[in-house]
Amino acid sequence: MSENTITATDQTFKDLIAGSTPVLVDFWAEWCGPCRMIAPAIEEIAGQYAGTLRVAKLNVDENPQTAGTYDVMSIPTLIVYQNGEPKKRIVGAMPKVKLLAELAPFLS
Repeated sequence: MSENTITATDQTFKDLIAGSTPVLVDFWAEWCGPCRMIAPAIEEIAGQYAGTLRVAKLNVDENPQTAGTYDVMSIPTLIVYQNGEPKKRIVGAMPKVKLLAELAPFLS
């Protein structure tokens, strides 16, 4: 993790997603190859859009309650939350350019 990403847990999740600033949550696990593939792009986006978009990572093996609550069935799953509600779900690895296109509504 970098200084621009937040480590989310079952205990901190509700407070993390409560604000009006969009929060991109990366649901991942250590053993997940595609999760490791997109991690550098997620880190870059976190730095590039600091102040506009908050970025958090939630390890699904360590925090199964939150993953279950939001029906995360496969990883990587990225969900954008705003005001405590899920606004956008992205499942699977993709290049940074495509990821930015998916996130565009939240980056202005």
